[in-house]
Amino acid sequence: MDADMVDGEAPITESVDEPVAESDDASGVVVEDAVELDAATLLAERDSFRDIAQRLQADFENYRKRVSSQTADEVERATGRLAEALLPVLDACEAAFVAHPAEVEPLFNLLLGELRKQGLEGMNLNGQAFDPNLAEAVMREDGEGDGNGNAIVTDVMRSGYTWKGRVLRAALVKVRG
Repeated sequence: MDADMVDGEAPITESVDEPVAESDDASGVVVEDAVELDAATLLAERDSFRDIAQRLQADFENYRKRVSSQTADEVERATGRLAEALLPVLDACEAAFVAHPAEVEPLFNLLLGELRKQGLEGMNLNGQAFDPNLAEAVMREDGEGDGNGNAIVTDVMRSGYTWKGRVLRAALVKVRG
């Protein structure tokens, strides 16, 4: 038996480093066309995946902005509900302030100041033309209005408040005219 034989088979003598003969015939052109076609296909796929990635990134950014906006809106509504719940406390402080200004003023100013920081504003309607969007007329007295047929607010019986530009609670007022 030959020493170069392994398991009864002849050894492979072909070298891997041998150059493959290049052909000048049409098969070389076909290979080049196939490579160009593969490159074009790969570039098209790359562009498609890039477009998909950019759309996903834009969708995610829009989602993030929407969630952030919704969260801010929810916080805003919750804060508004808290301010509305505190209006009876503010009314009690205001009534106590009228009866005992020196004793209640620090507490009243502190409470009102904190609520103002959050967006609460009192409506100053005395002497103004009556606006049913801002106040409820609970009493009416005879007399001249503003000359244009509009009633004038003569007394505020319960303060009205706005919260960041919207009416939180309408004032209860007495009107003339």
